[in-house]
Amino acid sequence: MNPKVIDRFLDRAKKWNDEMRLLRKICLDCGLAEDFKWMHPCYTFQGKNIVLIHGFKEYCALLFHKGALLGDVENILVQQTENVQAARQIRFTSKQQIIELERTIKAYIFEAMEVEKSGAEVKMKKTSEFDVPEELQEKFNEDPDFETAFKKLTPGRQRGYLLHFSGAKQSKTRESRIEKCIPKIFKGKGLNDR
Repeated sequence: MNPKVIDRFLDRAKKWNDEMRLLRKICLDCGLAEDFKWMHPCYTFQGKNIVLIHGFKEYCALLFHKGALLGDVENILVQQTENVQAARQIRFTSKQQIIELERTIKAYIFEAMEVEKSGAEVKMKKTSEFDVPEELQEKFNEDPDFETAFKKLTPGRQRGYLLHFSGAKQSKTRESRIEKCIPKIFKGKGLNDR
C-alpha cells in the first residue's frame, strides 16, 4: 500500500483531519498494515480487516470489523444501526478524547487482532430470519411470479430489499418502496444495482 493514498485522503478530510491522523498513528503503532478500502483508510492484520477510520458530520470513528466479538470492557463500542451485525465503532468528537483513550483504543485493537488470530466469526442472521413486511407478503400473495422473482435473488439482495422496505415507518411508504422496486426485482437486480 502506498501511504500517499492515505495522505491524500487525510489532506481532503478537513473536518476530522487531526483526529484521523492520530487514529492512523495509533493503528500503525499497533503493527497493523495500512490499506485503502471502501474509500477509507483500513488497517489489517495478516490480510484480515481489523479497523477502518471514517468521518461523519458529528464525529469521526474507528470501526472494528468484528466489533461484536470484542469484550468492550469500557462500554464504548457503538452499533451504528440495528441492522449492522458485526461491526462496532468507537466514536470521537475531539483529538483530546482520542489522546485520553489511546491506551484503551490500543487494547481494543490488540483484542481485535486476537479475535482474528482465533478465526472467530460473527454469527450472522440468515435471510430467512429477517421479517417480511406485511405489505411485501400481500404483494407476494397477489402476484406469485413476483414472489418467485424475489426468491431467485441472492440472499444478500433479498436482505437489502427487506431492510429497505422495513425501514419505512408508514405502511404507505413501504408500499411505495415495494412498487418502485418491482421492476428491478423482476430483472434479478439488487437495490443498488444499475
